[in-house]
Amino acid sequence: MTRIMGAARTHAWGLSLGASGGIMATRESGQIGLPWVVLAQRGGRGMRVSLYRPGDTIDIEGDPIGELSGNPREMGRQLRSILEDLPEEDAEPGDLPG
Repeated sequence: MTRIMGAARTHAWGLSLGASGGIMATRESGQIGLPWVVLAQRGGRGMRVSLYRPGDTIDIEGDPIGELSGNPREMGRQLRSILEDLPEEDAEPGDLPG
């Protein structure tokens, strides 16, 4: 996971290990205590990536926005690309990738 996180680093998102053993990326939403959250969790041969909007609970499944596969460096690059493609401000569901 550390190698994936290293390859996925971006200035706009903070990365950490999630409670479920996946990768959690967070970005400020402009609402205090309500960040944007992206979780990458193991599933199938790689990892499933889900988006949680400000105020969403991460105890349930979020909006699927992609999948990661390959070696850790490739998976990190794929995750970074997904994070960088997300809109900077609040978006309608149709504006989101996936």
